[in-house]
Amino acid sequence: MAPSNSLSGKVALVTGAARRIGAVIARTLHAEGADVAIHYRGSDKAANAVANELEAKRPGSAATFCADLTDLSSLNSLAADVIAWRGQLDILVNNASTFYPTPPGEITEEQWDDLVGTNLKAPLFLSQALLPALREARGAIINIVDVHAQRPLRNHTVYGPAKAGLAMLTRSLAKDLAPEIRVNGVSPGAILWPESDMSDDTKHAIVEQIPLGRAGTPEDIASAVLFLASEASYVTGQIIAIDGGRSIGW
Repeated sequence: MAPSNSLSGKVALVTGAARRIGAVIARTLHAEGADVAIHYRGSDKAANAVANELEAKRPGSAATFCADLTDLSSLNSLAADVIAWRGQLDILVNNASTFYPTPPGEITEEQWDDLVGTNLKAPLFLSQALLPALREARGAIINIVDVHAQRPLRNHTVYGPAKAGLAMLTRSLAKDLAPEIRVNGVSPGAILWPESDMSDDTKHAIVEQIPLGRAGTPEDIASAVLFLASEASYVTGQIIAIDGGRSIGW
C-alpha cells in the first residue's frame, strides 16, 4: 500500500531507533510524512545509517540524538534538543528497552536499576519532560510494552515487572493526560528472536503456541504504532497485543 502522508507536518521521537524494531518504526512514521528524531545510546553508526537513509528520501526530515535514558540529566537534554530541532513534538514512541535474564538469587542492584530504569523510569520521565509540547500538539504517546508484562518469563524476574509497570503507566497517563494527549501501548509477542543464541527447537516450540502459525515481524509492530499515531483519534489507555494470538492461548 502506498504511503498516505497521514503524518505530514508532524514530528516524532522514537527512542531506541537505531536498530531492530525501533528503526522500522522510525522508517514507517517517516514514510507517512513525519519528521523523525532518532534516539540512540551506543549504536551511533546504525543510528546515522537510518538517518542518512531517511534524509536521502526527504532532506531535513531526520536527525539523530544520543542520550542515556537512565540518567535524568541526559534524558532532559534529549527532550530539550528534540524540541529545539523542530519546535514541536506530536508523537513520542517509548521503544528503547533492555532485556536479559536475571535469575532469582543472582540479581544485582545494578541490573535492577538498568532494567527498571530503561523500561519504566525512562518512559515516565521522558513523557513528563515533553508534556508541554505534546499538550500543545494534542499529540500521542505510544509505549512499547511486552506480552510478558502479563505472563512471567522464566528467569526474567526484573524485566517482566518493569514492563508490567509500563503497562500500568500507560493506562495511568492516559487517564491523567486526557483529553489533550492520547496514551496507548503496543505489546509485542515473538517478533525478533533474541540476539543471544536460541535453539531451533525453542523457536519451533514458541511458534507452535501462536494461533497464526508464525513469528511476527518488526513491520507488524510498526503498523500498530502508525495506527495509534495517525488514525486512532478515539483510542486511549489501550494496550494492543501484536502476538499472533499467542496470549489468548496462555
